[in-house]
Amino acid sequence: MRFAAPFPWWMVCLLVVGAGAVAAYAYAGLLNPLSLRRRGVLMGLRFVALALLLLGLAQPVRLEPLPPADTVLPILVDRSRSMALRDVDGASRLEAAVALIRDRIGPSLADRVQLEVWGFGDSVSQTDLESVRPEAGRSDVMGAIDAVRAHYADRRVAGLVVVSDGGDTGDGVGEVPPGPPVYAVGVGAPTIVRDRELLDVTLDQAAARGSVVELGIAAVSHGFGTEPFEIRVLANGQPSRVIRVTPPRDGAVIREVVSVSPDPDEPTVYTVEIPLDPTEFVPENNLRTVLAAPPRRPRRLLLVEGAPGHEHAFLKRVLSADTGLAVDAAIHKGQNDRGERTFYIQGAAGGLAALAEGYPTSREALFAYDAVILANVDPSSLRPSQVEMTTAFVSERGGGLLMMGARSFDGRGLRRTTLDRLLPLESAQRADGAPRVAGGPSRPHRVSPTEDGAAHPVMRLADSVAETRRRWEVAPPFGHVVTLGRPRPGTTVLATAQDEGARDVPLVAIQRFGRGRTMVFTGEASWRWKMLAPSNDDLYDRFWRQTARWLAADASDPVSLRSVGGRSEGDPLRFDVSVADSAFSPVLDATVRMRIRDPQGDVTEPLATPVAGQPGRYAMEVPSRGRGVYQVTATAGRDAVELG
Repeated sequence: MRFAAPFPWWMVCLLVVGAGAVAAYAYAGLLNPLSLRRRGVLMGLRFVALALLLLGLAQPVRLEPLPPADTVLPILVDRSRSMALRDVDGASRLEAAVALIRDRIGPSLADRVQLEVWGFGDSVSQTDLESVRPEAGRSDVMGAIDAVRAHYADRRVAGLVVVSDGGDTGDGVGEVPPGPPVYAVGVGAPTIVRDRELLDVTLDQAAARGSVVELGIAAVSHGFGTEPFEIRVLANGQPSRVIRVTPPRDGAVIREVVSVSPDPDEPTVYTVEIPLDPTEFVPENNLRTVLAAPPRRPRRLLLVEGAPGHEHAFLKRVLSADTGLAVDAAIHKGQNDRGERTFYIQGAAGGLAALAEGYPTSREALFAYDAVILANVDPSSLRPSQVEMTTAFVSERGGGLLMMGARSFDGRGLRRTTLDRLLPLESAQRADGAPRVAGGPSRPHRVSPTEDGAAHPVMRLADSVAETRRRWEVAPPFGHVVTLGRPRPGTTVLATAQDEGARDVPLVAIQRFGRGRTMVFTGEASWRWKMLAPSNDDLYDRFWRQTARWLAADASDPVSLRSVGGRSEGDPLRFDVSVADSAFSPVLDATVRMRIRDPQGDVTEPLATPVAGQPGRYAMEVPSRGRGVYQVTATAGRDAVELG
C-alpha cells in the first residue's frame, strides 16, 4: 500500500501517541466505574477509530502495473559530433551510450515500459540504436525534449531519458518545463586531460568606413599548465595578427582584445585559431569565425558652434576629411539689423534649410543625424522644445551628444534647461553663475588617461595601453580646463587634467543615457595638439575622429536589421527588424520583406511577422543552409510607401 499524502515518520509517532492519549483520557474520569477489561476494550476501539481517521487523511492508494504497451519511455540519444570522441575506455561516447541502452537500460525496463529510441542533434527523429551516427553540428536538447513531448501528448509517458555528453548544446538549455520527468544520463570523461579551446569570439560592428573595432577572444588551456601559446587572427583567410598569451594558471580563462579594421566595402570573415598541439584531445574546438559586415552608410554629424574660432576651423576640417562621416555645421555669427541671430551654415544641400535657425526645430530634422556636438553653445539659447527633442534624440533615438567649451557649461544656462541631466558630470559654477576655468600661460594642461580611458576607443592612440599613455604624455598642452562637478553614477572618466589647485579634474567623461551616449570635453584650445605637434603627428585628428565615430556608433536607422544565432553550425538563423518612421516612432502595420541569399547562391524572400508586445519589432527564423556568408536585407513599407 502507498499513500498519496504520507506523513513524515516523526509526525506518525506523535499522532499514534496522541491517539492513545486521547483514548485513555476519554475513559479516565467516568462517574460509573467500569471493569478493567471493559475499559480496555472501549479504549482500544476508540484508538482504532482514531487510527483509521488518520489513515484516511494520508490518502492510501493502490498502484497497479500497466502493460508495457500502454506506457512509453522515450530514450533520446545525442548524435552531435562531440559524441565521436573516444574517451570511454577506448570507445567513443556514442558507442558507450549505445552499449548502456542495449545492455543495461533496455533489459531492466523492457518488461515494464515500451522503449522507443530517438536521435537528436540539429533536429530530432525516431530511429534505432544501430542507425545513430555522430554527425550533427550541435545538440538542441530543449528542442528535442519539446518535440518528443509533443509527439507523445496523447500517450502515457513514464519519463524521458536523455543520453548525452552535454557538449555542443543549443542556446535554449535551461529549466525543463512541467511535464513527464526528464532523466539525464551523462557519457564521456568528466574532465579533459590536455586540450586548448576557443570559448568565444565577439566583434563590434564598424560604425563607419575605416573604423577600428574590437575583436574579443576568450580561450582556455587544460593540462598544459602555464605554458604560453599563440592565437592567430586571419581576415578573409589572410594572416592579420598573431598574439602570444600565457595562462595565469591551468584551466584559467584567457581574454584578449585585438583591434581590427574590416573592409569598408565587402564582408570580412575573421578566423581565430589556436595552432594544434599533437597531444590535444579535441582539435575541432581550436577555431572560430565571426563576420564583420561593411558599414551601411556614413555617420551623419551635426556640429553647432556658438561663435567662430580656431576650434571650429580645425575640428570641422578634420571631421569633414573623414570619409566615414557626413558633417553639417552651423556657426553663430551675430545679429542682423533687425536683431535676429544669424548663422553660417555648411553641409549637404538637402539639410541646410533645417539649420536656418542654427539648430533643428523638428524631431524629423534632428533625428536624421547620428550625433550632435555643441561647442561653446549657451544652452539657454535653445528653445524648450529643442532641448526636449535633444533629450529624446539621445534617450529614444540612440544618438550621441558631446558638449564642449566654457560657454556650453555656463551654470546659469544649464540650470535653465534639462540638458544638465544629460551630462556625465554635475554642473558647478562660481557665485556669479559662470563656470570655473583653470589655466593660463603659467599652467599648461596635459592629458592624463585613466585606467579605463587608456584602453577606450576614444582615447586609444596605439595598439598597446603603454604606447597610448606615452603618446598622451608627450602631447602638447592645451590652454584651459573647465572645472565641473562630480561624476554622476554610471559615468566613466576617460582622462583628467589639473585645475588651478593642482587637483585632478575630469577632462573627458562619458556615460550611457537611455539608448544613446553622452560625453563632455572640458578642455579649451585642443587645436594646440595640431599646431604645436610635428606635422606628421595624427593625435588631434585621431582623437576627434574616434570621438565622433564613438558618439554615432549606437544610432540606428529607422529600419534596422539584427541577426541572432547562426554562430554554430546547425543553429537556426533568426532576424529581428525594428521599423520606425522618420521621427523614430514605432510602425505597427508595416510590411517587412526579407531577402536572404545563402552561401550556395539560392535566394528566398520571406516576410517577417510582428513580435507580440513589442511595437515596431518584426522577426523571422529560417534553418541554416550550411557554413558561409549569408547576405540578408530587409525592406519595410506601409501603404505603398517605403520606410527603409
